[in-house]
Amino acid sequence: MRSPMCLSSKTRQKPFGNNSPWPTPSSWPAHNDNQALTLMTGTFELPISRRNLLSQTAVAAASLVLPLGKAVGQTRSGILNAGTVLSGSVSSSPEARLIEVYRAIGAGDKQALTMAGALVRDVPGFQLGQLVYGDLLVAQSGSLTNLATIKDGPPAVRAQLQNLRTEANRRLSALREMPSPGAVPEQVIELARNVQHVVVVDASHSRVFVFEQQSGSLRLIRSFYASIGQAGFGKQVEGDLRTPLGVYHITSRLEDKQVDELYGIGALPLNYPNEYDRRLGRTGSGIWLHGVPRETYSRSPFATEGCVALANDDMAYLMSVLQTRRTPVVIADEVNWVRPAELAAERRSFLALCTQWQTAYARGDKQVLQALQTADFNARDSSSFHNVSSKVDARRTIPEPDPQAQWRNVSVFRWSRQAEVAIVNYTATSPRQSRSVDRRQYWVQEQRRWQLFFDGPV
Repeated sequence: MRSPMCLSSKTRQKPFGNNSPWPTPSSWPAHNDNQALTLMTGTFELPISRRNLLSQTAVAAASLVLPLGKAVGQTRSGILNAGTVLSGSVSSSPEARLIEVYRAIGAGDKQALTMAGALVRDVPGFQLGQLVYGDLLVAQSGSLTNLATIKDGPPAVRAQLQNLRTEANRRLSALREMPSPGAVPEQVIELARNVQHVVVVDASHSRVFVFEQQSGSLRLIRSFYASIGQAGFGKQVEGDLRTPLGVYHITSRLEDKQVDELYGIGALPLNYPNEYDRRLGRTGSGIWLHGVPRETYSRSPFATEGCVALANDDMAYLMSVLQTRRTPVVIADEVNWVRPAELAAERRSFLALCTQWQTAYARGDKQVLQALQTADFNARDSSSFHNVSSKVDARRTIPEPDPQAQWRNVSVFRWSRQAEVAIVNYTATSPRQSRSVDRRQYWVQEQRRWQLFFDGPV
């Protein structure tokens, strides 16, 4: 099948490791850029003790979360520290194990080397783990020659080191940036009971959060490191190497045999461009959540051509639990976490607006529908919901009134960036129809008034 736009054959690079053209051990960078060290060829002076450098960084890392030792053996819904969800989808994730290594270094625990060695043995493609393990070996041996700052060496080496440094910072900082217990993304206004999960991508922090609906409330159950587009986020046109921002939905599931090795164990395609993107003239396609090549464990924070890439074990978890067509995926540059109570007034107001439109549709009330719909309502669509405004297409007529039409399984999401947009998912039922139909609406707030510009089947 056709590969998505998110990655190309040009990205098929070998990870650091046995096949790397340069040595893997490198020091973990401290807060000062000039103290970020790597083992390379050539002779340089070491500004500070390698062991002290590792210790200083680990102490800073360890202060972010306690107790990391409990990360091992975490269950699927395991919550630590009053709601903080440790990353990873298996009982002992590589990311959690790496953070334990940092904590051990900071505490002066001699088991740090053993722990790091076990990590790279179990997950040899984890480049960041390989570098930390190499640093520990160098620190233990006392071999403090052949060292250089991150500003030295070939450009490719410097770039790789900077990528790893950014990845490490993103992984560690995520532990102190977790949403507080009970907080939800502001984009979720109403969630139907038949929607099991909500996925939130925090693009500026390289993080994916997975929420599960439990007893009518959202609970954070997973947090994963992820890579996004090479040029960042805010996709506008095809080929701009950016990850789109907005509210999307998983459209299908692509198993291992259906995708190239570049995408790892599988993919979950998204409905980019959605109707709002199309209305703004945004182009491009093939935006997926997907895995990574098996020769590596993860990619640097900015490595795809627009997709969101996760470690294969994390991706396997997502593919096993997420529903197609129903699961929303919110991709934001900066996620705003709120208490559910803060959304109550907005929820009531917008659901009342939806009811008003539904009632007018059921009655065939052209006057009310025209007031609630934009002039370009369904301008590019020829489905059963036709435009009631002669400004767009005089040949279109009002659907036959159906007073018995019902809505159920209603979800409402909002998107606030450049404009206020709302996405409504619902199931339409009627005794006149042989089956129920899942539909989706897009509303936009113009001149402080909400208007519907699209309604169509999912």
